[in-house]
Amino acid sequence: MRHSLLTPSDAARRMHDGEVVAYPTEAVFGLGCDPANEQAVRRILTLKQREARLGLILIGSEFGQFEGWVGEADPAPALATWPGPVTWLFPRGERTPDWVAGEHPTVAIRVTAHAVSRELCEAFGGPIISTSANPHAAPPARSAGMVEDYFGGWIAGIVAGPLGGREAPSDIRDLASGDWRRGG
Repeated sequence: MRHSLLTPSDAARRMHDGEVVAYPTEAVFGLGCDPANEQAVRRILTLKQREARLGLILIGSEFGQFEGWVGEADPAPALATWPGPVTWLFPRGERTPDWVAGEHPTVAIRVTAHAVSRELCEAFGGPIISTSANPHAAPPARSAGMVEDYFGGWIAGIVAGPLGGREAPSDIRDLASGDWRRGG
């Protein structure tokens, strides 16, 4: 292991400094950064070889952390599933830039139930980017060692902790239409 494992507090400080970190989620390791930092988000897109137009997910420890990131909508359907492994598409708020939402009129958000991810969002003080830690078309990282193999010295560190035991990433549901698709 080339990286020392980070605490959520150490990782939050590094994200505030514009760096990218990896951390465990419900199903796979994720890459995260400050969603308001365009350079950091673009670094994640480059690492993943992902097109910016596709957009990224934000996770938080509570719905209140998304203030300004989501527009006017009745959050009741989403709140009934949170905290938990369901990502919801909300109307974009005034804080949501194209480098987060891509070409979409919505922003994908989730209030995570994963203890380490929640602690990371709390230490950061708001939502963070959450995208699987893998280059395009490669299997998602399910261990810190896989994260190292994929990204080595290109990230600031890996938050210590276990995965949440899910086999597939979160389901994604559209708040306006009710449409959904299974994660993975």
